[in-house]
Amino acid sequence: MKSRKLSRTRRRAAILGAAATSVVAGVALLPNWSAGAAVVDDPKVDAGTKATFQRLADAVFTDRTEALVDGKRDKRGKPLTDGFSGDVKLSSKQNRAEDAALSSLDQRKERLAQLGEKYSKGSTTVTLDATNVKGRKAKVAVTETTTLTYEKVRGDEPKATGFQAHHELTFTADRHGDWQLTGIRDTDEGLAVNQTAKPSVAPMVATTTSTTPSAPKASTSYPGPANAKNFTASGLDYNAMAAYAKQYWSNYNPAYPNFNGHGAGGDCTNFVSQALKAGGWKHVPGYVYDYTRWFGNADIQSDSFVGVNEWSWFAQNSKRTTPLANVYQLDVGDVLQVDFDKDGSKDHTMIVTSRSRGVPYVTYHSTNTYSRSVASIIASYPTAAYYAYRT
Repeated sequence: MKSRKLSRTRRRAAILGAAATSVVAGVALLPNWSAGAAVVDDPKVDAGTKATFQRLADAVFTDRTEALVDGKRDKRGKPLTDGFSGDVKLSSKQNRAEDAALSSLDQRKERLAQLGEKYSKGSTTVTLDATNVKGRKAKVAVTETTTLTYEKVRGDEPKATGFQAHHELTFTADRHGDWQLTGIRDTDEGLAVNQTAKPSVAPMVATTTSTTPSAPKASTSYPGPANAKNFTASGLDYNAMAAYAKQYWSNYNPAYPNFNGHGAGGDCTNFVSQALKAGGWKHVPGYVYDYTRWFGNADIQSDSFVGVNEWSWFAQNSKRTTPLANVYQLDVGDVLQVDFDKDGSKDHTMIVTSRSRGVPYVTYHSTNTYSRSVASIIASYPTAAYYAYRT
């Protein structure tokens, strides 16, 4: 969550239930109206139409994933979305948007290759969560689950990276009752490796004073200068931090509230604080709005436990972290923050869960992601400001 100042109401956030994940199976049926005939009444969305909505969504996000896989550009041929026409298809505007997205992802793949990262294969599945139809508009909520296998370029990369993302697709029916996909909105923070839209960023609202600690920005030049981490000096269990993050990256710990969808930044800092706590960070009780306090459980959390900026202030003021000069110096249990629009207010928090020959890999919430390389983050958001913390 970017800043607790976004909502001063203190309440326990409801734990979100698992999204409905049943995929409509089988071959898509034709909608129950005649193609080409004028339709007076609003079209109905039957099971066959919903199945086609799901298949088109799957095609959209599979195309995006495949654009990142090494060697796929020349082999993949036409996008899967080109196979849809008639009753359910892309609108001409959305078709152009997807072409632009695939071109952007091709460029991202090239930037990653320059940093020594490639994917040998990718897998995307989309489940249909809900369909809401009003007149000639259909809002379709879906969950995308994507895995990308790392090609062994350095030799000891994690096996794969992956994420779960939620999207809302808008379909509009013409007078014949044919549906066109006219819009796609990421309902998470939009931080998945195959997404090209700029992350949603709330206006800067965190209150700073002359005494508020200000973290220095970290360089993103690769490789970073040597700065080995001492894993025994602090008495913390960094492997426990990483293990916690890997365990709860997608299945949220019910012992804590889930802030995904509750303001800018979602659950990211809450999740990182939980991992730090699992590795030995102790509570500092007090007033919830005092950034020099840090605590969190099922019933109450300090701003510094759940807010991106407040966590940074606490971490520096308490001397529990020290700034790193370069993001590639990060190691297991360290924390990375990003200010996407460089307005001075940080937007996102991630924790390092592994490291491979000078490259850290982060795990985070909103969008739920595991083992994504810092190189991939930078390739996706090259103009952002980065802040690296040694814990």
